[in-house]
Amino acid sequence: MSEKINKEIRAARREDWKTEPMPEKCATFTLERSFNEKEMKALRLGNIPQGMEDKWFWFMEGQTLWAHRSWTGTCIYRIDFKDDGRHAVTVNRDPEQYRCDSIEEDIESLNSLLDWWVGVPYDHYGEWLSETYDALKKAEKK
Repeated sequence: MSEKINKEIRAARREDWKTEPMPEKCATFTLERSFNEKEMKALRLGNIPQGMEDKWFWFMEGQTLWAHRSWTGTCIYRIDFKDDGRHAVTVNRDPEQYRCDSIEEDIESLNSLLDWWVGVPYDHYGEWLSETYDALKKAEKK
């Protein structure tokens, strides 16, 4: 006789991982993008890192998604979701915590991350490979 194991998946919460607050030095921009209910459900679940390749811890509080680097707890993005698809993003600009200083690059990076994060199940290893490839291509151009 086999037993069915019913595991309820719990959404990630701030206290599930080491987190640092968003620094005072930050920038803001509007991310224009729509999300369907399935995608929002995936984002609401968040992500508690499961391996060294899993670079992101994110969770939602209300309509706000907080995205932290998993190794340091550094807050990189805060996304305040809006019903009209024009989401308010705050991005870390402390050069000791985050090196990017281009809104255009942040929009591109954040959209890539969100593409990975709304996938079910979330593939942290595939994301790590993609980020590594993109960083190598960017370094090659310099």
